[in-house]
Amino acid sequence: MDIDSVRDICKGLPAVMESVKWGNDLCFMVGDKMFCVILLETPIKISIKVNNIEFDEMMELEGIKSAPYAARHKWVLIENTDIFDNKKWEFYITQSYTLVKEKLSKKKLNKLM
Repeated sequence: MDIDSVRDICKGLPAVMESVKWGNDLCFMVGDKMFCVILLETPIKISIKVNNIEFDEMMELEGIKSAPYAARHKWVLIENTDIFDNKKWEFYITQSYTLVKEKLSKKKLNKLM
């Protein structure tokens, strides 16, 4: 998975904003809340939010670990971006978007529409 492919998936979702934070992280947000972060180093690493069951399962996979500062919120850091095919990446990124969007206030959700 490369930056452009992740960007295409993220930007294909409704009301997504993109910005660089902390000088080196490309962040994709819905309602000002991050749902996908690309660490812009070589090789790239990607953080996403997953559900509780997937979090535990992913911790068993080589190349995936809990995301620093966000693991308690079920975020994972994927260091080996070749671990999933494009279809799986699209699933996980879209799911992360949905999990984050579901937590937005009604006021923020209304602004997105």
